Amino acid sequence: MQLNKQKLKDLKIKANRIRQLVIEMLFEAGSGHPAGSLGMADIFTSFYFHILNHDPKNPNLPDRDRLVLSNGHICPGLYAAMALSGYFPLEELKTLRKINSRLQGHPHRTALPGLETSSGPLGEGLSQAIGIALAGNLDKKSYYTYCLTSDGEHEEGNIWEAAMFAAKNKLNRLIQVIDRNYIQIDGNTEDVMPLDPLKEKYEAFNWNAVEVDGNNIEEFIKTIEKAKLTKDRPTVIIAKTTPGKGVSFMENECCWHGKAPNKEETQKALNELKYVKS
Repeated sequence: MQLNKQKLKDLKIKANRIRQLVIEMLFEAGSGHPAGSLGMADIFTSFYFHILNHDPKNPNLPDRDRLVLSNGHICPGLYAAMALSGYFPLEELKTLRKINSRLQGHPHRTALPGLETSSGPLGEGLSQAIGIALAGNLDKKSYYTYCLTSDGEHEEGNIWEAAMFAAKNKLNRLIQVIDRNYIQIDGNTEDVMPLDPLKEKYEAFNWNAVEVDGNNIEEFIKTIEKAKLTKDRPTVIIAKTTPGKGVSFMENECCWHGKAPNKEETQKALNELKYVKS
């Protein structure tokens, strides 16, 4: 579907709904990661309601696009997007992190239809996505492989080994999206282990590298469309997001990396998310 004004408005409403669901899920669970889940809501929305070639009623569609979540701790945002798009009932979201729930604190591939990989240990998702993309090339498939990573996990060496391999094999149907929110559990990434200039580093690894506003749905979708025109190398989209986006007391606060809101904080957050800002 074309990205017209009505479709863009609908996507913004869905992103806001995802944020509401994230807050409700984390309060019910009593644990989880709100900052990244809220910050990436616009990107999850863009993928599940506009970009991906997928069918929730047929999650194993052979030619479906693959989405790999490397930073598995932000799965509340992923689960909310999947539920809204029809992979499983919305009511199941309230089972997040509970015993015997399909919605584990980090995604488990065999527990829930629509998950491409299991994730939890940071730094592994890009390698997994590369394997999927390489298999697609060898089998002459047309699907795209998208890999969502965090900026913090770029402090791990295996990310850069994977980046070299992807460029060597010219995996042009591989598109990585980095959640560049500048926070991790110990504080600001640039204080813990500086990553900038991140774009130039990926360019040196022979990737097509682009920086975007990750909370601007229209800009992000258009960037994905342009990335698909790249023919001889993988693409990395460095999406600058606001951690805790939409909830004033969570925004840009690293303490909300992995802390669930209490009852009062939950109500305050939901009140702020009641309406979508135009």
